[in-house]
Amino acid sequence: MHDTTALLVELGAVILGLGLVGRLAGRIGLSPIPLYLLAGLAFGHGGLIPLKASEEFTMVGAEIGVILLLLLLGLEYSASELVTSLKTQYPSGAVDFVLNATPGAVAALVLGWGPVGAVALAGVTWISSSGVIAKVMTDLGRLGNRETPVVLGVLVMEDLAMAVYLPLLTAMLAGVGLAGGSLALVIALGAVGLVLYLAIRHGRLISRAVSSDNPEMLLLVVLGLTVLVAGVAQQLQVSAAVGAFLVGIALSGEVAEGARKLLTPLRDLFAAVFFVFFGLSTNPADIPPVLLPAALLALITTFTKIGTGYYAARRAGIGSRGRWRAGGTLVARGEFSIVIAGLAVATEPRIGPVATAYVLILVIIGPLTARWTQPVAARIEARRGAGGGGTAAGVDMGVRGTEAEPVAKSAPERRLGSHDDLTPEPAGEKHE
Repeated sequence: MHDTTALLVELGAVILGLGLVGRLAGRIGLSPIPLYLLAGLAFGHGGLIPLKASEEFTMVGAEIGVILLLLLLGLEYSASELVTSLKTQYPSGAVDFVLNATPGAVAALVLGWGPVGAVALAGVTWISSSGVIAKVMTDLGRLGNRETPVVLGVLVMEDLAMAVYLPLLTAMLAGVGLAGGSLALVIALGAVGLVLYLAIRHGRLISRAVSSDNPEMLLLVVLGLTVLVAGVAQQLQVSAAVGAFLVGIALSGEVAEGARKLLTPLRDLFAAVFFVFFGLSTNPADIPPVLLPAALLALITTFTKIGTGYYAARRAGIGSRGRWRAGGTLVARGEFSIVIAGLAVATEPRIGPVATAYVLILVIIGPLTARWTQPVAARIEARRGAGGGGTAAGVDMGVRGTEAEPVAKSAPERRLGSHDDLTPEPAGEKHE
C-alpha cells in the first residue's frame, strides 16, 4: 500500500476509533482517558495491530495536543485570579506538594531510577486531573457546593506550579546540569512574572492586538502565536507547554472567550491523540510487572489527596461533610500526569508503564472516592459515636444528605467543565 494511502487509512481508523471510544465512555459515565490509553496500548509496540504508517504524524499531533491543553488552561484564568490564588491558597498548595509529590519521589528512588526519575514520578503523583474532576463534580451536581472553591484553589495552585516544575524537569531530562537547570528555572520564573505583570497592567492592549471579528483570523493568530511561543520556549529549555500556558494567561476578555470556543474542538482532538500516542509508546507487556508498585502507589496517594482536600477545606472553614467531599474529589490523576511521564519516558523508559498503570487505576477510582468518601467517613463517625454512647443524629444526616447547600458560583468555579475532560461543559467567562 502506498505510504500516503496507509497513513490516511490508519489515521482515519484511529480518529474514528477515538470517537466511538469517547461515546462509550460517555454512556458508562467514565472519563475517556483510560479508554484512550488502552486503545494506544492495543495498537502500539507489542500490541495487537501495531500502527506504523501514522506513527510520526501521531507523535507531532501529540505534541500539539500538549500545547493546546496548556493554552486552554491558561485561557481559563486571568492574571489577577492567579495572583489572588497565590495569596490565599499557598499553604494548601504547599501541603498538597509535600503529601503527594513525596510518595512518587520515594518510590522512584526505591526502584533505583535516580534523581531525574524521582522528580518525574513526583510530578506524576502530585498533579490531580482537572478534566476528570470537572466531569465528576458536574455529574454529581456539586459545582455550587461550599467546598468547590477550595477544590478549585488546589487545582489552580497545581496548574500554576506547572509553570515552574516543567522547565525544571525539562532541564534535568536534557542533562544540562545544575547551572543550566537553574538558568532555565530563572528564565521560567522571569517569564511567568513578566506575563503576569503585562497581563494585569496591559492585558487589554494585548487582547486588542490579537482580537479580530473574523473567527478564522482569530483562530489563526492565536494558534500561530501559541505554537511560535511554544517553539521559542522549547529552544530556551523552558518547555513548550509553559510557553502555551503563558500565552493563554496573557489573553483575556472577549478574545479569551472567543479563542476558547474556537480552539476547544481542536484541543479535544489532539489531546485524545496525545493519550493514544502515550499508549502507543508503551509496551503492554511492561505493565503487568509494575501493577503491584503502581497499585501500592495509587493506594498511598489516594489517602494523601484525601488528606490534602480535608486540610484545605478545614482551613477555609468548611464543615466536616464538605471536607471529606473535597478530599475525595481530588483523588483522580489524568492528563498532566501523562504529560509529565511523556516528557520523561525518553530518559527513563521505566516510568511509562508505571505512569500508565497508575493513571488507569486512579482515573477509575477517582469518581468513586468523590462519591463515597464522605458517606463512608460519616458512617465510621456514626459507629464511633454509637460506641461511645453519644448521639449520631447529625452524622446520620451527613450519610443521607451528601450534598452541602449550594452557594453562588465565583468566577474560578466556572473553570470546571470547560477543559481537559475531552467532553467539556459550556465554558463560562474569564474574568479579570
